[in-house]
Amino acid sequence: MEKVLSDKRIITLYVLPGLLLIIGLIYVPIIQTAYYGLMKWDGIGAKEFIGLENYKTLIKDDIFWKTAYHSFLLAVFSALSLIIYLLISIVLAGKIKGADFFRKIYLIPMLLASVAIAQLWLKIYHPTNGILNTLLGSFGVDNPPSWLADPKIVLYAIFIPILWQYAGFYILIYYAALKNIPESLIEAARIDGATAWQIALKIKIPLIMNVIKVTIVLAVVGSLKYFDLIYVMTDGGPNGASEVMASYMYHKAFRGFDFGYGSAIGFFLLVICLVVTWLIRKLTAAKEEITY
Repeated sequence: MEKVLSDKRIITLYVLPGLLLIIGLIYVPIIQTAYYGLMKWDGIGAKEFIGLENYKTLIKDDIFWKTAYHSFLLAVFSALSLIIYLLISIVLAGKIKGADFFRKIYLIPMLLASVAIAQLWLKIYHPTNGILNTLLGSFGVDNPPSWLADPKIVLYAIFIPILWQYAGFYILIYYAALKNIPESLIEAARIDGATAWQIALKIKIPLIMNVIKVTIVLAVVGSLKYFDLIYVMTDGGPNGASEVMASYMYHKAFRGFDFGYGSAIGFFLLVICLVVTWLIRKLTAAKEEITY
């Protein structure tokens, strides 16, 4: 085995297929997107090179910055929701009855397609026959809100199914990390008189901090480029009240037939995600790592 791993030709042979896939499926499309962003193109006819005009238009586009605000708002809510997921995971990782059952319940949204989740929540939010408004009516609310038709609340209403959709994913990550902590450390803290809250705050969370940092990046970056559930439930409406950067890019490219401008939005979104990832890593960088 050592002989195989020391042979550079064999290492190259093993690495090459994966490297070619990454280049072909990730880096080549990124370069093409950046190239198309320099063009005036309807997606069908001839391309016309216009330099940075699409990016200049993007900087001055008030609608784009409105959608960027919506995406960053979703990112903030996603990051804050990690606190709830972490608390649930700490409870499930403890020695409580039914932990396996609840863990499987939380995983159910992960098994559903985004379209199925969207259809489910469309039924829940239905203004007349929806479960939510029917429940509010039973409590005496005469005029329950139109959740997906009111520009003031539609964005927050659509955040709920998005956060619900990925709850099981983050709970599972935290649960696995917590279960990997040696039980001897927990028992030693209990013998010293530490409470459950102190154990969670002073021992468990610091020991899985690297995992928490990764989930923050996943949650924030994933929210910035989120598209599917919003597209199915509201298509960015009403009147752009739930439009995000990814859906705005889709509308410009595939409905407005402005592939040049749509590509510029897509490449700019990539740059934003890279910058945000770098900032998060900088802000969460620790001077020393805690190991066990």
